[in-house]
Amino acid sequence: MTVPALIDSIGWTLLHFVWQGALVGAATALALAALRNARPEYRYNLACAALLACLLWPTAELYLRLRGDAAVTAQMRFADTLFARGIGAGAGGVLAWLQSQLLWIVGFWALCAVLLTLRMALGLLWIRRTERSQVCNPHWQAVASRMATRFGVTRAVRLRVVDNLASPLTAGWWRPVLLVPAALISGMPPELLEALLAHEMAHVKRLDYLVNLGQNVVEILLFYHPAVWWISDRIRIEREQIADDLAARHTGEPRTLALALSELEKMQFSPQHLALAANGGDLLARVKRLVRPDVQAFNWKAALPVLGLAAACLSVVAHASVRHEMPLADLAPHADFRSCAKPQYPQAALDAGITGTVTLGFQIGSDGKVLASRINRSSGHRDLDEAARNGIAQCHFVPGTKNSRPVSSSWTQVRYVWVLN
Repeated sequence: MTVPALIDSIGWTLLHFVWQGALVGAATALALAALRNARPEYRYNLACAALLACLLWPTAELYLRLRGDAAVTAQMRFADTLFARGIGAGAGGVLAWLQSQLLWIVGFWALCAVLLTLRMALGLLWIRRTERSQVCNPHWQAVASRMATRFGVTRAVRLRVVDNLASPLTAGWWRPVLLVPAALISGMPPELLEALLAHEMAHVKRLDYLVNLGQNVVEILLFYHPAVWWISDRIRIEREQIADDLAARHTGEPRTLALALSELEKMQFSPQHLALAANGGDLLARVKRLVRPDVQAFNWKAALPVLGLAAACLSVVAHASVRHEMPLADLAPHADFRSCAKPQYPQAALDAGITGTVTLGFQIGSDGKVLASRINRSSGHRDLDEAARNGIAQCHFVPGTKNSRPVSSSWTQVRYVWVLN
């Protein structure tokens, strides 16, 4: 696998996820609307499955593109046709332009992914340093240990008091730790603080920290798609509701937890997405749900944009499927030589100071690779001729299409001029 081919596969996978993510997001929005009055566990599982689909769909496409056999090529070309129909008129020119920009697209994606990974690593480092540097409160550690026993948590749960923190939060799964703000220890009634700790213990019981880390990974890889962020946010909202329900069942006092959350709403805080904080989601909505749960009516006005997006995506799929079976305007192959690695000057010719020009004929196969090459006009030196043929073989182009199917091109030619600088 050459570097240009790898960049080509990654780039087109990223571009295709634009419409793939829109489809997943639209389907998820409709399904969540249908489950609006169901238990939060059902909505949570649905949102987690949708986020997993956002990861697996481009992963599977990238794997198939890297395989590059004939069956896979036909399958991927249908996806390219679908993407072209979504762009509309002038799709061939747009796709050719995108092909020429793949290096920049992949480079920008990689840079942003690295920066977001670094941000995540710094957040995890802060949590670990805070855990090690802060002191343990013996009284609240004993409360947390008794609570862990009631929740059926067999692992030891550590509790640390932190000065610069506005809400209790949970980190870790194998050795879980509860970070509690010092302001809550001194300023909140004990029964309210216990209710907040019960909420955090529910996260420990469910191993929510692992899912949260997985969310961060997906957000890093697919940061450019708003559907990923929306689905991930819905996971966090539903997860907080599940933890509220579990804490209320164990304490037997839903109103106490609601009062604790309302007190927490009065404090200034910033969300900790690398950990699980009690202030996650919409606090006022959570308070209302605990005190007075009600049936939610279906909001057709809010659903109209989602229905429109779903209809548009499905129409593109149907249009591409129909047109895939009908004669379409043929597209000429796009030969962008920026995808080619610089050919190596033969060492023997370099040492002897030999120069020359090779006129090379070549065909582009249906997979975008060079199918065949021949010497139309020799440089007079076999080493230079063979170096030119080896150079063209490393190129990867956009193949031409006929009736929307990739086809091999006719013979075209290029000149290699070998000069000594």
